[in-house]
Amino acid sequence: MVMFLFLVVALAVVVAAVTLAVVGGGEGRAPLSEAAPELVHDPLPADRPLGRADLESLRLPVTVRGYRMADVDDALGRLGAELAERDARIAELESALAGARAAAAHARPAEPGPEDQR
Repeated sequence: MVMFLFLVVALAVVVAAVTLAVVGGGEGRAPLSEAAPELVHDPLPADRPLGRADLESLRLPVTVRGYRMADVDDALGRLGAELAERDARIAELESALAGARAAAAHARPAEPGPEDQR
């Protein structure tokens, strides 16, 4: 019976020691420092419009539960702004082209039709 009590006490001491080691108990130990967040290695260029190669080379850092929300929001915001800018420029150019075609149509004299040639 004494041997059984000795084993139970020894087991309790071992479990307590392992628990303290895992949890990091003790006043003299410094806590683990925070891990530096993973950042985008090749951010999107700020000095020029984005191209296909920029998007293909973009690699967002992965965290425990997926991608870092701030990096994804930044990338999507930049893409949205550039797409809106390109759409506005396309609309501006299409409007200018339509105006130039209309001006050219009014400046050109009417061509004689088949009935007018007789």
